[in-house]
Amino acid sequence: MTQQPVLHGQGMREPFVLALDVGTSSTRSLLFDAAGEAVRGVQSQHTYQLTLSADGEVSVDPDMLVSTVAQTIDEALHMAGPLAASIGAVAIDTFWHSLVGVDASNKALTPLITWEDTRPGQVAAELRQQLNNEEIHARTGARLHASYWPAKLRWLATTQPDLFLKVTQWISFGEYLHRQFLGHSVCSLSMASGTGLLNIRQRDWDQELLDFLHVRREQLPSLGDLKDSVKGLAGEYASRWKTLNNVPWFPAMGDGAAANVGSGAATGDRWALTVGTSSAMRVVVSPDMTNIPMGLWLYLLDKNRGLLGGALSEGGNVFAWMKETLCIPSLEEAEPKVAALQPDGHGLTILPFISGERSLGWHAEARASVLGIQTDTTAVDFLRAGMEALAYQLGAVYEELITALDRSEVAPTILGSGGALLNSPTFQSIIADTLNAPIYPSLSHEASARGAALLALEALGVISDVAQVPLDVAAPVLPDPERHAIYKQGAERQWKFYHLLLG
Repeated sequence: MTQQPVLHGQGMREPFVLALDVGTSSTRSLLFDAAGEAVRGVQSQHTYQLTLSADGEVSVDPDMLVSTVAQTIDEALHMAGPLAASIGAVAIDTFWHSLVGVDASNKALTPLITWEDTRPGQVAAELRQQLNNEEIHARTGARLHASYWPAKLRWLATTQPDLFLKVTQWISFGEYLHRQFLGHSVCSLSMASGTGLLNIRQRDWDQELLDFLHVRREQLPSLGDLKDSVKGLAGEYASRWKTLNNVPWFPAMGDGAAANVGSGAATGDRWALTVGTSSAMRVVVSPDMTNIPMGLWLYLLDKNRGLLGGALSEGGNVFAWMKETLCIPSLEEAEPKVAALQPDGHGLTILPFISGERSLGWHAEARASVLGIQTDTTAVDFLRAGMEALAYQLGAVYEELITALDRSEVAPTILGSGGALLNSPTFQSIIADTLNAPIYPSLSHEASARGAALLALEALGVISDVAQVPLDVAAPVLPDPERHAIYKQGAERQWKFYHLLLG
């Protein structure tokens, strides 16, 4: 049923949408009005710690994460005050590719394994020997790689067979969160497409892969679309959040898909560039009319809209690692010093794969490597070189997309979002120069949460089409031809280093 916006004072219109944005390092709860504008003063954010190990583990306790999300909801509702009574829906976006096994009562039997976990890397290599990687990529939009469920499931079945047999269902964190809050869940096609187990053409679980992995269909969650909401909070949450008890909770969607919508990149001529913990470039396409290059992936935004793109496992996590491990200043602290350095003037060549490689080469076993350290190399040199290294990798994804979509004649509009990008004008400039294309920074620093809210408003009928929402961007960061020529040489040097180490 279509809801009509109602003026609520100070220019805000109801219904409001509470958006839950669960990222890899922090989770947020924000309030948006019927136009998709963030309500000032209503935002709660909490960071959390991942479990890391030398063998490549990157996981988190799912119940701890549920508790952290619940805390942000408590705080956001308190901040909203009387506006909380006008919340018409709850939307959620969360990281793609996560996996947790649950029993019949929805109790977690495994940690939540994230996209960064590289422990299944060897198993993924074995699967590529046993299966046709190209055919699976064409069917599922994803390669056989440690990030995706086929490798994770086979790795768990091999290393923990008793535990594997006890699992009733395998789900992502979005479904796990809803089952704790609401008692049941719907797995959106958006989330399912990020598993590497969904046949994106048929919009159903890929039976050939299920048979090979010895996974039964009933061990996977029921599929639905973004409009298939759930109502009715369970247990203590019904009394804890009375204003949210009878409103629709829309199924979780991939944070990348939400970021496209939230930054304004919901049409084929606008491409989303996101640099948060990790990095990605994505464009909305028809999922049934698009060929997928092996270096890229194709996920679903919903049953009618696909996302063609490439993702790096690195982004702001590179700079966070430098700060914590090498005692290098943060981006914000070092910005003036980094900006003063000459482009590619540090003598360093970096492969930034601290969490393995995804696009374009998909070497899960890859590790960060540095060439060119000398006695006068400084901490700021490392930071600048890290920015340039990430820009070169994003440049490779950009060129692959240009070729795949035949956009060499008419350049797309690139809309930038993500904290690591928006908090550093120098980084924005480096990427614009590397791509030789203008970057339009989003004025919304919460693109994923905003995108989830806008899609909820579309599902409610408040907004007819998220593609029609006006852009909210800053003036473009323009490329410099001379710096582009310098970075082109730097990218070629990185490419030679890449081939030397990875083939």
